[in-house]
Amino acid sequence: MAGVRASDEERERAAGEIREHFAQGRLTSDELSDRLGRAYSAQTTDELAALRADLPALPAPARAAHLARRSELSRRLLQQTGAALVPFAVCVVIWISSGASGGFWPIWVALVAVIPLVRNGWRLYGPAPDLEGVERELRQRE
Repeated sequence: MAGVRASDEERERAAGEIREHFAQGRLTSDELSDRLGRAYSAQTTDELAALRADLPALPAPARAAHLARRSELSRRLLQQTGAALVPFAVCVVIWISSGASGGFWPIWVALVAVIPLVRNGWRLYGPAPDLEGVERELRQRE
């Protein structure tokens, strides 16, 4: 059917497949940027299919394993971030009990947790996922 409107989920799925092909070395970074832009602006399923027409189909088990691994790493990352926010909470309580005067200095303590969260989140869900790098860093921090 020509002209069938694409859903957000279909656009995300196509973008994920394009990222996987980039990770496997089938696309250059310029091609990745171009195809991702076209995937997110695609209005029909035909436009999405055209973006992947010259790429081989990804094996379903490998894709499922990749998604399961990324999900597990996301869970571990959030757990470590939650644990790193405990000192921030303690500092907020100290700041409030001391009269909450001056600047909000506990924010500097929060950066210790937020910076790794953002960096690893980008490495998990960015244009070129680096699951091995995230896993290495999580293992080092455990």
